[in-house]
Amino acid sequence: MNTVLDDNRLNALRSEFDGCEKNRIAMNAVTNAGIDAVARNYDRARLIQRTFSVSIDNGRATSQFHSGRCWLFSSLNVARFIVKKNTGLKEFEFSQAYAMYYDKLERANYFLNDMASLIEKGEPADSRLVQFLLRDIMGDGGQWTMAMNVYKKYGAVPKDYYPETAASKNTVRMNDQLRTRLRQSVCEMYAGKKDTAEIIDETVKAVHRILTIHLGTPPTSFDWQWTDKDGKFHRDGEITPQQFWKKYVDAGLEDYVCLVDDPRKEHPKGTKIAIEHLGNVIDGDATEYLNVDTAFMKDCARRILDEQGIPVWFGADCHPMMLRNEGMWATDLFEYGSVCNVEYSMNKEERVNFADSAMNHAMAFVGVDVADDGKTTRRWRVENSWGEDIADKGFFAMSDDWFSEYVYEIAVPKSMLPEEYREALEKPAISLPAWDPMGALA
Repeated sequence: MNTVLDDNRLNALRSEFDGCEKNRIAMNAVTNAGIDAVARNYDRARLIQRTFSVSIDNGRATSQFHSGRCWLFSSLNVARFIVKKNTGLKEFEFSQAYAMYYDKLERANYFLNDMASLIEKGEPADSRLVQFLLRDIMGDGGQWTMAMNVYKKYGAVPKDYYPETAASKNTVRMNDQLRTRLRQSVCEMYAGKKDTAEIIDETVKAVHRILTIHLGTPPTSFDWQWTDKDGKFHRDGEITPQQFWKKYVDAGLEDYVCLVDDPRKEHPKGTKIAIEHLGNVIDGDATEYLNVDTAFMKDCARRILDEQGIPVWFGADCHPMMLRNEGMWATDLFEYGSVCNVEYSMNKEERVNFADSAMNHAMAFVGVDVADDGKTTRRWRVENSWGEDIADKGFFAMSDDWFSEYVYEIAVPKSMLPEEYREALEKPAISLPAWDPMGALA
């Protein structure tokens, strides 16, 4: 059935709108001030406190600039806390550009080999899968496991040894070049006029060249020495990035497990989930999640912050109900429905099922406010990677109810899991297609 918007229907809509004084007042306010200013819940915003019963000092907030490297920034923000603890440094920052360089090089190789395998199996070029993978290639986003794959293989370096460049701060043009070159290679594979192995080799060389021109040549070793917060000088000498990671980031982050809240009923809690064709390093760990409820995720995050004193990496849908400049999240921070006289009633499962929500940003918890019972979480302190000019010098406050609705993933030590969850990790994962919402990258 097709319902046409004819003149009669349009006139009726106009008359109904004009007949309500509240609509006209809302229009006057929103057209002048914008919907966020009008819908902002004043009482809710002023009551979000920035005091926490547990708070970790992780130094100054970092900035990813105009790039989508939040998953690298947030994972390295967890790692830098450990480096500072082991070295006595007051301030320290890893090179996120170094991690991005090798992620993109590895991801290009992963993509090319994946496409070659699909072509060999007879996957047509116009299939939904091939078109999705072609469209999705060479973005900046990623996952905790993908970050660990890079650090395990290539280590990490202090930012001074591989600083930001114009392209790392704004990746659009570099990514465009990489994307077009990779699509050209898939086109050549389907044409069948050249050997696939030769195409992959030539393309990896081209990707390496593009990355190096945009980002510079990554160091293979560096001279590591520092002065700690007490003024004491230390010298470790010549060290490789791999040695630096193993020696100074010694908290076993590589063995963490990713917990995810997939709210869909067809994916039971306590089962493992995997996303097809999602990865970066061919011989690295698979990107898999253990599906749990948010109550367990909150308990793990609280315990890590309180008992271990280490930041907690997490992924969320950061856009809904956010005051960016003030640095706040709460489920009732804006009253959009009241302003527009529209009911917004979808729950978390429905938002995932109908493309209204998915993980799109990674950050780190660096604090939590716990009630007097020692277990009930009230709000969370968040280290973001959007610079120091917003929020509380770059740190956000998140209400506990917002966590329930919009946080999807956290990374925790495997040792925290009860026996049934550890057993579930040993079982085959529920394999979801590449375009599944749980495959969204931070």
